Amino acid sequence: MDNTADTAQVIVRPPLAWGLAVIVGLALNWLVPLPFLPAGLPLGWLGAIVFVLALAQVAWAIVTITRAGSNVPTNLPTTTIVESGPYRFTRNPIYFGMFLSLIGLAIAFDNLWLLMMLVLFALVIRYGVVAREETYLERKFGDAYRGYRSRVRRWL
Repeated sequence: MDNTADTAQVIVRPPLAWGLAVIVGLALNWLVPLPFLPAGLPLGWLGAIVFVLALAQVAWAIVTITRAGSNVPTNLPTTTIVESGPYRFTRNPIYFGMFLSLIGLAIAFDNLWLLMMLVLFALVIRYGVVAREETYLERKFGDAYRGYRSRVRRWL
């Protein structure tokens, strides 16, 4: 199996989709501001806390999968099913962290557009990335993946 065939063939690389969601959300807010939170809250701090927690989640997931000897980028083959670290709680801790980071930015910038982009980003990730990854992993790992899938939720 060559590297092209031994991947999930996702429709977009998740970091690119995330970056696009952030850029579009910030640009739309610059053009037509849509605040959604009450004035007077320490939004910068609250958003920063959520964002930092999200980054910690992503970092933990990347370190865990790398230490297990598998690849993080979606254009490389998955070499093993990882069931430790954050993968004990969710099958998609990196994407979950990306979702949380968008929420943190939306709070920090009081930007409803970022939440709208989160909805679009989540749909792209769920149907254009995760669905393809799940099909790929089941085809590649069979019962081992099906067992993992039955024990661990897709999100939380």
